[in-house]
Amino acid sequence: MSGRIASAALLLTVAAWCAPPLPDLGVHGSLHGRLPFPADNAWNRPIDKAPVAANSAALISSIGKDRPLHADFGSFWEGQPIGIPYAVVDSQTPRLPVRFEIAEESDAGPYPIPAKAPVEAGDDRHMLLVDRDAWKLYELYQAFPDGKKGYKAGSGAIFDLNSNKLRPEGWTSADAAGLPIFPGLVRYDEVVEQGEIRHALRFTARRTRKAFVAPARHYASDSTDPNLPPMGMRVRLKASYDISAFPKHAQVVLRALKTYGMILADNGSDWYVSGTHDERWDNDEMAAIQRVTGRDLEVVRP
Repeated sequence: MSGRIASAALLLTVAAWCAPPLPDLGVHGSLHGRLPFPADNAWNRPIDKAPVAANSAALISSIGKDRPLHADFGSFWEGQPIGIPYAVVDSQTPRLPVRFEIAEESDAGPYPIPAKAPVEAGDDRHMLLVDRDAWKLYELYQAFPDGKKGYKAGSGAIFDLNSNKLRPEGWTSADAAGLPIFPGLVRYDEVVEQGEIRHALRFTARRTRKAFVAPARHYASDSTDPNLPPMGMRVRLKASYDISAFPKHAQVVLRALKTYGMILADNGSDWYVSGTHDERWDNDEMAAIQRVTGRDLEVVRP
């Protein structure tokens, strides 16, 4: 019996050694390769072998064949932070109440909001919080302190990062498409520390359709033009596109766009690829992806 106990203890010790470290607490905490959502989640599923959509050319044209990709993230530009910040929190982080403008489509909370929680610069004021203990994601749109030890926000959503469960059909989130934001961001810890992105990216387009396809759950348009993209549309970089001349870290982003593609998640500037604000980014290196234009992309079938 003692031998069996010793063997079991050894196995547990080996498992502990092999297990990835917990994500780091704090702003821009590294996840050390841990992947939000299960491996078969839509965000994490490779689409490099998926068939091209029949109307791919028309959809690409509506966004812009000659418009470049744009890295909508980085350190600072003209003194202003670029991109969406996030923070890793834990079970000890205070849970605060949040009042919502769109309460009927928001998750009530409370939300684990640390002191000096990072908020996106600009009008959207997204707040993204990853609870490493519960492995949940908390996201707010237009987040402001309410002056009463809580927050007010336009909308908010809570995602179980161990589950593939989608939001109810027709519901928004902190994003127009009803999707989580954090899993689609280009993050420094993946690009530079891990050297690999293993999920789809998030992007925006100026004109969208009054429609959505999975995994999106919500639209943000009145147009029924079939040549406009629906929320949730997935696009990839063509396999034939040569990325060998790009800077090392830009290649990490472009390889992800070939393997996992990017998902239309919000109205905004055309071909803007979302990522984190992080002072460690080299803006010039990431800006190299603007050599890629719409004609180098293709829409895949949902």
